Amino acid sequence: MPQAIEGSTTANDVSPVKSAERTVKILETLAASPTRLTLSELQERMGYPRSSLHALVRTLRELKWVEADETGSAFGVGPHALLSGTAYLDRDPALRFAQETIEDLRGEVGYTIHYARRDDAHVLYLASRESRDSAGRVSRVGRRLPAHVTALGQALLAELTEAEVDALLPASLAGLQPNSITDHAALHAELEVVRKRGWAFEREQNTPGVACVAVAVGYRIPASDAVSCSMPADRATPDHVQEVADAMTRHVTALARTLRHEGIR
Repeated sequence: MPQAIEGSTTANDVSPVKSAERTVKILETLAASPTRLTLSELQERMGYPRSSLHALVRTLRELKWVEADETGSAFGVGPHALLSGTAYLDRDPALRFAQETIEDLRGEVGYTIHYARRDDAHVLYLASRESRDSAGRVSRVGRRLPAHVTALGQALLAELTEAEVDALLPASLAGLQPNSITDHAALHAELEVVRKRGWAFEREQNTPGVACVAVAVGYRIPASDAVSCSMPADRATPDHVQEVADAMTRHVTALARTLRHEGIR
């Protein structure tokens, strides 16, 4: 019977629980990458043994959760990953009502409207209605961004206590743009403003040229979902931002009331 080389790890050495965890992490790593990754790049990012990665990626390819490029050496998520994400959206009871709200808001303010849910230290985009002059932009549905650099995330982080925010976020806050908040003290100061004002505002913290207003949807305590409005940064004057925030507060308050009335928690 062949003997494993001392110190090496084979796919058979991995427990079912660890194998399942690695499988999920592989999919998350591929989903987060803007380009396909080779096995070497996956190993570098994840630190897993190459033999284990190779076996898991091969199985995921056979099941169509992962697909390869024409050379068979670089990998990305496959079509069956989309089936899982679509099923989540189809079964979410709040989304049907949220879709109506963001459609109405887009019609009133004319800008791109997003609906998102906090996913630990990130926000996950669940629905969007693009402004009529945003042709060619890629939808954010299914994408995740760090909560601390988005108005959506700041609106939802403001629902938590300072201690809860510190426990949730990493010690080092990564910045996506020069305007990104990367200091915990500065973030806490901004979240206190959000709590007092009732809505969040960020300018070019994650996307150049874009400013964003967001309001938490209060049908859960603490709120898990929020609605945002993205506008050109040069249009985000104090008066106009307040006008948009007032419209959003009105619509989002009505949405929260409807969700509670429908028994959705």
